[in-house]
Amino acid sequence: MASVAKGYGQSTATQKGWFSGRHTNRAQEVIAGYLFILPAFVSLFIFLVAPILAAFVLVFMRYDVLSPPTWVGFNNLSELVGDARLRNVYWNTFRFVVFATFFNNILGLFLAMGINRAMPSVVKYLLRTALFFPVLTTTASLALVWNFLLTQDRGVVNYLLQQIGLQPIPWLSSSTWAMVSVVMFDVWRACGFLMVIYLAGLQAIPDVLYEAASIDGANQFQRMRYITLPLISPTAFFAIIISLIGAAQVFDNVWVLTGGGPGDATRIIVLYIYEIGFKRFEMGYAAAVSLTLFLILIALTLFQFRLSRRWVHYD
Repeated sequence: MASVAKGYGQSTATQKGWFSGRHTNRAQEVIAGYLFILPAFVSLFIFLVAPILAAFVLVFMRYDVLSPPTWVGFNNLSELVGDARLRNVYWNTFRFVVFATFFNNILGLFLAMGINRAMPSVVKYLLRTALFFPVLTTTASLALVWNFLLTQDRGVVNYLLQQIGLQPIPWLSSSTWAMVSVVMFDVWRACGFLMVIYLAGLQAIPDVLYEAASIDGANQFQRMRYITLPLISPTAFFAIIISLIGAAQVFDNVWVLTGGGPGDATRIIVLYIYEIGFKRFEMGYAAAVSLTLFLILIALTLFQFRLSRRWVHYD
């Protein structure tokens, strides 16, 4: 009996030691994992979370950078109601977002469908590279090139128009054409990125579906209507969301192309926030305007998710 008890005690001690060692190793792994992701969390907090929290606090402050902030309550929010210029800026932003999002997605989809067709691999590679190249180049440098192309007197585009008997167009100096020019530039710059997204969605569609549809007598339009569009709807939903949010936050191309002019014809919301905060040094009111943009983007995103139940198919 004594030997049995002794063996049992040794076995129990061995099991306790094994479990204790296992828990120690597990704890060490958890600690090591948190240490590895700590720099990312610190960076995320410093450069994202902290500025967002500071912006929410500044909404209720009057702060000009040079003097300490003072509490003003809801004065900045009440100033939003009487800002007629803000309404015009939001109207410009709305037009830009609608046209840029629509044409970026339409052109990106058609380019992806064109590249997805059967062609030599070298040609396909060159086309993908050429169309995606503007995404890799800085927006400011691209905007400078477009500024040179669209100049009314010395621009290449107006020179070509004159060669075919048309009058030069004031692309950047007319309140009618300036927004058109900004949208054209944004579509040329961003459609390559959406093309890659749509191309990935198209390549994920099994070829057997198209083969079965062809055997059943479906034409090209019917294959696109009943196979391509439903199966890439999750990809389209993602592309629309990111292009809409990106268009609402555009700054650098408008700043370099037109500076918001002529007048306020192309002044969009992010440019207006920049001017309020860093030219007029009204940081509190700039934070209030930023809050309106934040809430609008949240509302639009939630609306898109709600609407996606009717047209996005995941099966």
